[in-house]
Amino acid sequence: MKSLTGAGVAIITPFLPSGQVDFQALESLTEFWISQGLDYLVVNGTTAENPVLSAEEKKGILSTVLSIAQGRVPIVFGIGGNHTRAQQEDLCSIDLSGISAVLSVTPFYNKPNQQGLYAHFEALALVSPLPILLYNVPGRTGVNMSAETTLKLAADFSIFCGIKEASGSMHQITRILYERPRDSFLVISGDDSIAFPLLASGADGVISVVANAFPKRFSSMVHAALSGDMFEAQEHHKALYPVMNAIFDEGSPAGIKETMAHLNLCHNTVRLPLTPVSESLALQLRTMANALK
Repeated sequence: MKSLTGAGVAIITPFLPSGQVDFQALESLTEFWISQGLDYLVVNGTTAENPVLSAEEKKGILSTVLSIAQGRVPIVFGIGGNHTRAQQEDLCSIDLSGISAVLSVTPFYNKPNQQGLYAHFEALALVSPLPILLYNVPGRTGVNMSAETTLKLAADFSIFCGIKEASGSMHQITRILYERPRDSFLVISGDDSIAFPLLASGADGVISVVANAFPKRFSSMVHAALSGDMFEAQEHHKALYPVMNAIFDEGSPAGIKETMAHLNLCHNTVRLPLTPVSESLALQLRTMANALK
């Protein structure tokens, strides 16, 4: 899946102040992200607030993104959760026309052991009509998928096209990177803040949150690193680094939505149980955004 190398963005779901999905803003944002150089879009991930979206809303969001993208960039769709059979049913029943791959997160809340994680993804591999991008994010799920488990899944099932790794462990991610059984198994950073050192180590790209607001600057960083211009990549990373961290200070996607609201890209509305960031953090984010204009 070399089409998923480079700079991807885990897109937000824009909401109107009333709380409804802002489909007009989503249309504008989809064009904005593509025109500013991002290589692919990830729909219905964590940043999209997918736990609080209805099935109909998810369908409408996917349809809107596909209609604006018109095949110009690959689209990845999130199908993951802690009910293995339900995820199997979704993979078989959801219309995935126009989708390049599925992003599937490790089961959350249940806290399976490594054997359970392997068995869960094995079950998905047996029914998925599309390549699956594994997603490890222990800070949200409460369980870390070890390098050993990831490498075994990659070796045993060719349908796994790579992993979005957001464990925050350079040791774990570097091991996967250096020991992956095939070059076609992509290692993609799920953490903006360590994206540059991972790219310097040979990672294939990043699925970013901060790229929602600064797609051109972020994609320039990734593309420079992948082309070997580490000086330029480092300069972009250095400029983005403060806001990369600040947007997570009071939860995501509240931070990135506040930043985007300041840039007149969408409203800062989030759905409960999330709430907008504090005024003090909002001020910091606005100052950082102004510095990056």
